[in-house]
Amino acid sequence: MESGLIASLEKDFAAEERFTSNTGVAQLRNVSKHYGPVVALQNFNLTLYPGELLALLGPNGAGKTTAVKLFLGLAKAHSGSVRIFGADPTLPQTRRRIGSMLQIAKVPETLRVREHIDLFSSYYPRPLPMDDLLAIADLAKIKDRRFGDLSGGQKQRVLFAIALCGDPDVLFLDEPTVGLDVEARRILWEQIRSLTARGKTILLTTHYLEEADALAHRVVVLNKGRILAHGTPADIKTKTSGRRIRCVTTISLESLRAIPTVLSVHQDREAVEIATQCAEPVVRELLMRDPQLSRLEVTSGGLEEAFLALTRNDDNEGAHNGNGN
Repeated sequence: MESGLIASLEKDFAAEERFTSNTGVAQLRNVSKHYGPVVALQNFNLTLYPGELLALLGPNGAGKTTAVKLFLGLAKAHSGSVRIFGADPTLPQTRRRIGSMLQIAKVPETLRVREHIDLFSSYYPRPLPMDDLLAIADLAKIKDRRFGDLSGGQKQRVLFAIALCGDPDVLFLDEPTVGLDVEARRILWEQIRSLTARGKTILLTTHYLEEADALAHRVVVLNKGRILAHGTPADIKTKTSGRRIRCVTTISLESLRAIPTVLSVHQDREAVEIATQCAEPVVRELLMRDPQLSRLEVTSGGLEEAFLALTRNDDNEGAHNGNGN
């Protein structure tokens, strides 16, 4: 991955942020936050727009949870500004329009599911009805069970319902599907999609890149407190991981590797897989060299490949420049 790619993506991101900053519902502006000598975010800018789901991706320690805590008023920036609907996120009138589901949440173990929902609903002037919340989080069958008796996945669903009690306009979901099985995760995805369809704004952090790919309108990739890439999932996959060509050919692997723009080649049973930044000229070259070429497939690289390429390249650059820690 070339360093110029990351610089170009960062430049495009900054330009878009300046152009659309007045339309956002939540903003971090030139925010810096550190914990002693550890820099969590440095001159960081992020805007959330109405009705979108933004996925914030990054390795552990990248600054994702710090960004969420700043938005929620649970942490204070050392510099810069934090605004939600143009106001301080700690104000009561702002907090009533926000919902959150954090990685570490402590609620009484002895209260029953319906009692938790009833309690948190009482904090809001216009909460969602109990039956709606139980249906959204698929909790109707366990509404009378104590929180402490639930499985990890069931607890996650209760915390999701609690986050929705006030019918929030902005929702912060920090690793919401941890502990959920595949079916429960898919059900939660559908509920999240329905929220954005109703005009809700959602910030999602997740380590499940399939989740970000399936749900996000925009993706922001973080590392070491700064933005490496920004765009739709398709944008990031195309710009960073390029394209993949799969085919059956008589051309040798050595000859394939020598074709311009080819990044890598490996054998997969009877076929070969070719990674390239530009698929079209490679396909033309393949067809010209091998008229018998067959089973040709061209696909975009996955979001996981793009994420790994971006963060790996950034780590390598940091080590090269003496800034690896």
